[in-house]
Amino acid sequence: MREVTKSVTAPVAELVRRRREPAVVQTVRSTAAATISYVVALQLSSEPAPLTAPLTALLVVQVTLYSTLTTGIRRVNSVVVGVLIAIGFSALVGLTWWSLGLIILASLVVGRLVRVDEFVPEVAISAMLVLGVTQVGGAAWDRVLETLIGAVVGLLFNVVFVPPVWVGPAGDSIEDLARRMRRLLLRIGEELSGPTPVERAAARLHEARRLDNDIAEVDGALRQAEDSLRLNPRVKEGLLYRVVLRTGLDTLEICAVVLRVLARTMTDLAKKRGGQDVFPPEAGVALEELLGHVADALVSFSVLVTTQVSRSADAAESRLADELAAAAAAREKAAELLLQGVQRHPRDWQLHGALLTEIDRILDELDMDHRSQRLMEELDRVTREQHERYPWISAVRRWAGGKRPRRAPSR
Repeated sequence: MREVTKSVTAPVAELVRRRREPAVVQTVRSTAAATISYVVALQLSSEPAPLTAPLTALLVVQVTLYSTLTTGIRRVNSVVVGVLIAIGFSALVGLTWWSLGLIILASLVVGRLVRVDEFVPEVAISAMLVLGVTQVGGAAWDRVLETLIGAVVGLLFNVVFVPPVWVGPAGDSIEDLARRMRRLLLRIGEELSGPTPVERAAARLHEARRLDNDIAEVDGALRQAEDSLRLNPRVKEGLLYRVVLRTGLDTLEICAVVLRVLARTMTDLAKKRGGQDVFPPEAGVALEELLGHVADALVSFSVLVTTQVSRSADAAESRLADELAAAAAAREKAAELLLQGVQRHPRDWQLHGALLTEIDRILDELDMDHRSQRLMEELDRVTREQHERYPWISAVRRWAGGKRPRRAPSR
């Protein structure tokens, strides 16, 4: 008995522990919406088991309100079109092997004509399911009613119980990416003071290349966060949050590309030196210090991007400014020492210059003035695109602004 109880309670406990994760939230919300739609369909449909209603609710309820209103409508459209196609075929030919092939062909063609985009296969799936169980016209129309019930319940569920905002998980993923980049930079720096085998330098290059996969995962989390901010009544500055996070990830992505080039430069230097010291001892120590400041600046930048409280943002901005100033000073010292090393080994001047250029590019991307300018340009671009795409929203805002009393300017 205890083993049975543990087998039942363990998944529930795990679900409660991970209750803030998107997958868990989506599971609970979809289950609730599907159950409610089934109860409503039992009262309104003549079918003994109106399963089309919970099926549609499962398709409609998304993890964000924006995705519910956009993809949900296309899903409902695909289901309704499939049901209507099945009604016509059930009235004419019924279910045979050739009618099944014909209904699949017709559903896929009609699905593209009605522009349900990625849900074209669902038109054929809905048509096949309805054709297999529906031979009477009245029952088929019950399927349409059940589809509408599931769609309405799913939409109302996300309107009444607004999905959570996923800015927190997206911010955590951005910070994790910056910390992974920091660890890689520190490992590269630790290997500059002594002999660097080509194999070790190549391993760091592979680590830098794997950052592309990490960026793709962060981009997925950020897209979900952006969707959760759109049309969400609990968020007042959704556009600003979206632009801040997106431009922050863009900056880290550029830094990751530069970091990959830097790792390639180190690999080329290791090949040229043939297992000997890549840099003179003093220059190696200076570069290790420089990369340490750059690594810390990356983390400080990610904290600044993902911080929403003004006091914490000021502290993060101050830390970033200190790290950038320290990195600039360390850069000048390292440049002088590298110049002395190039005078002794003139063949390495191109790779040494490339190394400094790559570090300069990262520091330039993290610069706060550059960041502010990029942020303002992106806000202007997104706002302009919204005005061009949805001019009625701008008209409503101007009308609402004209109705509001003007406040006296603060002094």
